[in-house]
Amino acid sequence: MPVDRAAAYRPRFGATVSESGIRFAVWSSAAERMWVSIFGADGKAETDRLELQREGDGVFALSVPGLLEGTRYGFRADGPYAPEDGLWFDPDKLLVDPYALRLDRPYRYDVRLASPRGQGGDSAGLMPKAVAETLPIVPHAAPAFRPGGLIYEVPMRAFTMRHPDVPKRLRGTIRALAEPAIIEHLLKIGVSAVELMPVTATMDERHLPRLGLTNAWGYNPVTFMALDPRLAPGGMADLRETTAALHAAGIGVILDLVFNHTAESDELGPTLSLRGVDNRAYYRTAVDDPGRYANDTGTGNTLACDRPVARELVLDSLRHFIVHAGVDGFRFDLAPVLGRVDGEFSADAPLLQAMRHDPVIGDRVLIAEPWDIGHNGYRLGGFPQELLEWNDRYRDDVRRFWRGDRGMVGALATRLAGSSDTFGGGVQTRTVNFIAAHDGMTVADLVRYERKHNEANGEHNHDGHNENFSWNNGVEGESGDPEIAAERDRDIRALLATLFASRGAIMLTAGDEFGRSQRGNNNAYAQDNELTWLDWAERDVALEDFVAALGKLRREVPALAQLDFLRGSAVDGSQIADVEWLTEAGRAMGDANWHEPDRHRLTMLLGNGDASGGRFAVMINGSRRDVHFALPVRSAFEWRPALDGSVSGGGRFGVPARSVSFAIERPQAVSQGD
Repeated sequence: MPVDRAAAYRPRFGATVSESGIRFAVWSSAAERMWVSIFGADGKAETDRLELQREGDGVFALSVPGLLEGTRYGFRADGPYAPEDGLWFDPDKLLVDPYALRLDRPYRYDVRLASPRGQGGDSAGLMPKAVAETLPIVPHAAPAFRPGGLIYEVPMRAFTMRHPDVPKRLRGTIRALAEPAIIEHLLKIGVSAVELMPVTATMDERHLPRLGLTNAWGYNPVTFMALDPRLAPGGMADLRETTAALHAAGIGVILDLVFNHTAESDELGPTLSLRGVDNRAYYRTAVDDPGRYANDTGTGNTLACDRPVARELVLDSLRHFIVHAGVDGFRFDLAPVLGRVDGEFSADAPLLQAMRHDPVIGDRVLIAEPWDIGHNGYRLGGFPQELLEWNDRYRDDVRRFWRGDRGMVGALATRLAGSSDTFGGGVQTRTVNFIAAHDGMTVADLVRYERKHNEANGEHNHDGHNENFSWNNGVEGESGDPEIAAERDRDIRALLATLFASRGAIMLTAGDEFGRSQRGNNNAYAQDNELTWLDWAERDVALEDFVAALGKLRREVPALAQLDFLRGSAVDGSQIADVEWLTEAGRAMGDANWHEPDRHRLTMLLGNGDASGGRFAVMINGSRRDVHFALPVRSAFEWRPALDGSVSGGGRFGVPARSVSFAIERPQAVSQGD
C-alpha cells in the first residue's frame, strides 16, 4: 500500500499556515520566555512582537489569527546568559526558526552577531527573516537512481556560472540544472543521479570576509530546510520543478546535506538559531566543560544527534525534501556524527535506525561520508547495510596504482571487485567508488601536481590534505611540452576507465569528465570564482566523448553495473566464474604474481558480458611500455574490442602503456554455404 506521506510528515514545529492564521511553535528546554517577531513585507521593520505560550514538554507556541502566507518572522528567547555553562539566551538576538521553510535573503556574517548580551544591540537588521508558506506535496515515486549507476557530484554555483547555453539569470542556480543543454550533457555521459552539493542556506566562516573570500561549497548551514536564496530565489519550487525535469529525463536527485554542525561555530561564533533557542540541547559540549563545544567536525561545534529534539529536526528535514521536492536520496557530510551516542559512534544509533525504518525516508538512497575527526571517527564499512558509503580506500589505492607505487596490484583487484575487505558483511557491496570529489584535487590535477597549491585560500598553504597520492609527469603545474600533455591525458583516461570498470556505485565530480583544473588547489571551498567555475567553452571535448563512451559501455555490459561482490565462483547456474584474474599472458594470477612488487599489469575477466553468454575483459597496463595481452579463447566465440585498442588475432590485444582496454566475447558468426 502506498505511503500516505502527508500523514507521515506533520512536523510539530515551525510556522503552520491555515485559513484562520498562522501557528508558531518552537521547542526549548531551558528558555524562560519566547516571542515571535513579525516583520513587514520588506523584512526590515518589526511590526509586532508576541509572546509564545508554554504548552508543556518544552513547547512554546501561539496561534495568531489573520496572518497570511508570506508573513516574515523570527523568534526571540530569554533566559540565563552564562556562556561558561552553555547558556546563551539573549532577546536582542533575532533567531531564525530551526524549521524555517524559506528565507527572504541570504545569511551574511557580521561580527555583531557574536557580541555578548547587552553589547551588540538588536540583531534583527542583520538577519534574514523566515517566510511562512504552505508547500505542495509531491506524489510518491520509487527512487530514480539506478544501483550501480553513475552519481554526478554537482557544485551548485560553479557548475553553470560560465555555461554559454544557460541564461545569465539562471547561472549558478538550481533551476539551471533543468536547462536542455545541461540535461543533454548529463545524458551524454550516462548520469544516473546528480548529487547536489549543499543547497540549504549557508553563512561564510568568520575568517573569510576579511580575506575577500566567500564559501562556494555551502558546507556551513544555519538551518536545515530553507534553501539558499542565491541558489533558489524561487524557494522550494525551484528544487521541486528541477527535480521533476531531471526525473523526466530518467535522472535521480540526491541532496548532500550537513547535519553535523552549523555556522554558529565555536564559543566565538554568532548566535543565529539553535544556540539561542537551546544551546545545550542541540549541541554536544565537552564532558568536563559545558561552556566548550565538542568539535568532532573541525568547524567549531557538533550537533547532538543522539538528543531527541535534534534527531526530530534531522528526520523532519529529510522528510521535508522528500515530501515537498520528491528527491531520491541524501548524502550525509561527516556522517559518523549522526551515529554518535554520548560521543561514541554506533551503527545502531537511534537516528540511523530511525532513518532506515521511517515510512517516508526508508526507501530513499542514503550515502554516508564515513569519517569525522572525533574519537574513532574513521568508520568506513561500519554503517548499517542500508547505507552506501564513500570509499576513500578505493580513491587512494587506485591513485597509488596509477602513480606507479609498488605492490598495488592486489589492492587494485580488491577495489575493482567491490571492496569486500571493507563491505563484506553482505552479498552486495555498499561502496561508492570515486577518484576525486569536491574535497581534494581534481582528476586532471592529480597528474599535474605532486603537491597542493592552496595559497589563494589565505592560509599560507596550511589547509587541505598534504598527501594526495598525485604525480606531475615531470613538471609541476602547467606545461607546454606536448609529450607531457600526452602522458597526462593518458593517465587521466586510465584513471577514469578504472572507475567505470569498478563494481559498485561510481561517482564523478562535475567537470572531471572534461579535464577541469583548480591549479593544484585541493581545498577550493572559498574560491567562488573562475578557479572553480567550470569552463565549458574550453573543455576537453575529446576526453568528454571518451567518458561518454565509458558510460555507454557501463550501461550496456551487465557485469559492470552489478553490485554483487566478485568472488571468482560460478553464479546462477552458469559454468563460468563471475571473475577470473589473469596475467597479461592469459594465465591465472598465482600467489607469486600477486606478490610481485613491480607488477602493474592485470586482466579482470568478467563472466557475464552480455546475454549471449560472452565474457568481458578489462585489461590494465600500468607499466610504461606497450604490452600484448592474451585472452583465453573458447570455441564458437571470438574477442572483439569493446571501446578502443586493436586486436591482433587469437585473442591478443595490444594495450598501450599506462592505459585500460576493454574487450567483449561474442558468438562467432556462422558462415552460410552456397
